[in-house]
Amino acid sequence: MLFISGQIPLDPATGEVVDGDIATQTKRVMDNLEAILRAAGADFSQVVRTTIFLTDLRNFGQVNEVYGSYFGYPQPTRATVQVAALPKGVGVEIDAIAHLG
Repeated sequence: MLFISGQIPLDPATGEVVDGDIATQTKRVMDNLEAILRAAGADFSQVVRTTIFLTDLRNFGQVNEVYGSYFGYPQPTRATVQVAALPKGVGVEIDAIAHLG
């Protein structure tokens, strides 16, 4: 099992939050998750569970569209929750669990 802690939209080259709307932030988060999966010799098809943290649930549709583009079917189980705040003032954070066996 691979447990990936919550990823926020940080550019790995600079360590800074990416500029842009919630879709841009979500794409960066998903790209960061993908990089961690690849480093472990895995991919999104092995993800079995995610949690999406949003500071505004009104952004769910945009986040869901980007998120869904990274997965085939069936998609992993997930929970989506609204939180009061996230690190560095970002709008989205996603963690994941993957089965490597």
